[in-house]
Amino acid sequence: MDSAFFGAYNTCDSNLDKYGSFFSDNIEFYHDQGGLMTSRQDIIDATKRNICGKVTRELVKGSIEVYPIKGFGAVEIGLHKFHNNQQPPGSPSKVGRFTIVWKYENNEWKIIRVISLH
Repeated sequence: MDSAFFGAYNTCDSNLDKYGSFFSDNIEFYHDQGGLMTSRQDIIDATKRNICGKVTRELVKGSIEVYPIKGFGAVEIGLHKFHNNQQPPGSPSKVGRFTIVWKYENNEWKIIRVISLH
């Protein structure tokens, strides 16, 4: 699910609807710099404004951990880097931590909670 979700994120200029479809109606997105967002549309709008065509996410290899939650879904924990595509290639990128709570609902995996720390 990580590669599908962040594949849509990294190509959101042409896949914004697909990116948005990963979020539950009950999303809570906690970002250490941006604060709390609880609207899927607000997240999509902020991504379109600040990310699409400007930022690429790279998973830190070997960092991802996924823990199933019986009868609910799963928790994903890992490390990633965000590259600013408007800076010269090779510019340094900070490693950030993330936690995503995935809920299996209506035969689909949906993101219900995100904690993003940079």
